[in-house]
Amino acid sequence: MRSTSAATALAVLFGSVTLSVAAAGSASAEPAVLAQPVGLVADGALQRVFVADQDNGRILATDYKGTLVDMNVGFGRPSDLALSDDGLTLYASLPTSHEIVALDAATLEVKTRYDLGAGTDPREVAFAGGRLWFSYRITGDDGFHGNLGSIDPAATDAAAAVTLGQLPDTVAPYYNAAALDADPSVPGLLSFADSGDSPGALNVLDVSGATPTLVAKSEGGQYFGDIDLVPGTSQVLWNGSRKLSYADGAFKEAGELTETGWSGDVSPSGLIAQAYDRHVSVYKPGATTPVRRFDTGTSSGIGEVAWAPDSSRLFALAGTGSTFTLKAYTGPALSVPALTVDAPASATRAKRLTVKGRITANVPLPAGVKLAVTRVDLDSPGGKALPAVTAKADGTYSFTDTPPAGGRVTYKVGYAGDAEHTPAGASDKVEVSRATTTLTLNNNGKLYNYGADVKFTAHLGTTYKNRKVEIYADPFGSDRPKKLVKSGTVNSSGNLSVTLDMTRDTAVTAVFAGDSRYRPGTAKVTAYARVRVSTAVSRHYKTARIGSTSYYWFHKNTDPLLTTAMTYYPGRRQRFDLQVYYQGRWYPADSQYFAVGANGRSAVRLEAPGESGIRARTRSVYVNGSSGDSVNSTTYGAWKYLYFSN
Repeated sequence: MRSTSAATALAVLFGSVTLSVAAAGSASAEPAVLAQPVGLVADGALQRVFVADQDNGRILATDYKGTLVDMNVGFGRPSDLALSDDGLTLYASLPTSHEIVALDAATLEVKTRYDLGAGTDPREVAFAGGRLWFSYRITGDDGFHGNLGSIDPAATDAAAAVTLGQLPDTVAPYYNAAALDADPSVPGLLSFADSGDSPGALNVLDVSGATPTLVAKSEGGQYFGDIDLVPGTSQVLWNGSRKLSYADGAFKEAGELTETGWSGDVSPSGLIAQAYDRHVSVYKPGATTPVRRFDTGTSSGIGEVAWAPDSSRLFALAGTGSTFTLKAYTGPALSVPALTVDAPASATRAKRLTVKGRITANVPLPAGVKLAVTRVDLDSPGGKALPAVTAKADGTYSFTDTPPAGGRVTYKVGYAGDAEHTPAGASDKVEVSRATTTLTLNNNGKLYNYGADVKFTAHLGTTYKNRKVEIYADPFGSDRPKKLVKSGTVNSSGNLSVTLDMTRDTAVTAVFAGDSRYRPGTAKVTAYARVRVSTAVSRHYKTARIGSTSYYWFHKNTDPLLTTAMTYYPGRRQRFDLQVYYQGRWYPADSQYFAVGANGRSAVRLEAPGESGIRARTRSVYVNGSSGDSVNSTTYGAWKYLYFSN
């Protein structure tokens, strides 16, 4: 069974949009994109779902999960689909070619084409009373008008199978092509509703005999966008929202659903699926409030909906911007229980705590509902089953537990479901106390020469089970990320050591992940490393001491060349210090910075004084920050002493 809906109504609601039929639960399934989807029907015999692509002339088939399994093309602009009662033949109405085609539902291959003649445009189709019924419009001298036709599948000749003009005399031909609905569980009945408002009347016809007879007729002047027969009653569902009774031959109000609908579908068992905006609501037979609601979370609303004949699944076209996705909902008529779990925010390890909650549903739950309880903690990350708890008559429950492990403890409560309810689950978390252990790391603040091998030792105090420590090194500078340099179990003294080559200032971190009784811990130190620096002097003519100090001797007009070797880093500069000796004291000149090349060299020519008896000294310095980077600690090179003679 399906819900039929006038193509014109869909066009008004959704415009020209596309449909993506995606595979539910299968990443490798092929999607299909359609424009203006029409004719959504579900086939219980083959467990297929069919939908037509009106703008691209295609008919597609998916399985019950929504996976595309077949497609046929070249159908112009199909306007509707219908299935035979046995689910083996699929019919499609093709207004552009003035025909109806019968397809093999298993293969989508065309079996028979029924030519209706030029000017006869079929619209909606429905199978009832052993025949296919179709609404159509005819263009004649008096303008457009609509009527009802049928096809007898048993006829051996396609032309002889078609009968037009089958509206009873009491039903005037309509300006519009009518919306139809039939249901195998309501044999022999067909609803025929004008899809416009001129005159916009609704009819129920008995089509079980040789010619249709009128069962009920409404007054005109109303818009019928979607009409569904309601099995087991003399009622129809109008636009997915209102029930109308036709028991006495006229239509009367028979109840309104609590939520607004655009369209709907009624299953053979009487379940109502109501489509509106971005959700589908499901009502049990005779109910006016929904037992379940599916929110699609999409952006463009819901298109047509259709039930699987056995009511096990509900199919809906969910809009997502410029596409529609075929969604399949399982257990659509089951009530979804609301389950809560309320545990204390914090607790003390090895002390009893109380967890409480409630389970409710809009369909009453069985008495004595049993709820499964599971505790998840650091000792049982996969969960440990606790004794089940029984809910009281009002749905409330409570239980006590003594958590053996500290840290985050999660209590999960679940209901297995029953014939009228889906499974339900909920959880809450408790922060359970843990003791604090000690974790230390040596060498904080110490300064080392460039390249020194330094042993860092982490010491871990008392713990429960975990004795593992990780040591990370984070050298200064963005080009060297933090990395794990040692991981392992501490020795019997609680120590774990690693030796690092100190070429940069380095932050060293020891990490204890914690265990079920002791909190995680972190210890961090920073050790510092100098740069390697030396200066070579050239152009002197000798070396000799003045007092106890060795000097490089230069002629008074010779410019000394001082070449500094310094550990390279991009953008690094060395500071060149110069001091002159006068009357027993060293006097500083202005220091200058010079770039260090990629080869780690920086050459400075010192201009000669031009007179003899001058004593000077120079040195190269790396200054953290001022030398262009901050990856090492400030390092002073050795003084080089110069003497200028004749």
